[in-house]
Amino acid sequence: MPSILVTPPAAEPLTLAEAKAWLRVEHDDDDAVIGVLITSARSLVEQETRRALITQGWRIVRDAWPAGGRIEVAPAPVRQVLAARVYDAAGIGQAIDATLFTLATGGAPGMLGFLPGSLPAPGRAIAGIEIDIEVGYGADASAIPEPLRQAIRLLVAHAYENRGAETAGNARMPPTAAALIAPYRVLTL
Repeated sequence: MPSILVTPPAAEPLTLAEAKAWLRVEHDDDDAVIGVLITSARSLVEQETRRALITQGWRIVRDAWPAGGRIEVAPAPVRQVLAARVYDAAGIGQAIDATLFTLATGGAPGMLGFLPGSLPAPGRAIAGIEIDIEVGYGADASAIPEPLRQAIRLLVAHAYENRGAETAGNARMPPTAAALIAPYRVLTL
């Protein structure tokens, strides 16, 4: 089942002023375009790394509790469990104490642990469990690893300089940006 974005980041990892300075743009004519490019670059880095850069709220939806007592969390890094619920057959939610979960915050993907059998079973077969989590490096850009911020700068510059030159079939990430984010990719087997 999916992870769903509930609360988007309140800020971007790069301010408009920082992007304009990087691009050496001294006018305000392209501010809206540059703002969209920053958001797009952040989104691309997050997709490629399966990480949330700025603090965000996500909802994990599951049909049943895993037998092993562990739930993989993406995007990483996981910061805290905000709330958890199970739904009965009538669709009424029952809150679960968030302290019943143990967080493995150091790795990526993150991991939620719980004692098997300690949590109430959902009464509905589909999407019977919801867990709201907070993920991301922090509320401001200073907590984000600098290589990821540099990748965003490079992606913004590449997109700004090549507007309209690429189509979906031939769009490529600049090699330097790809190299900067490579160590931060969350791989799955």
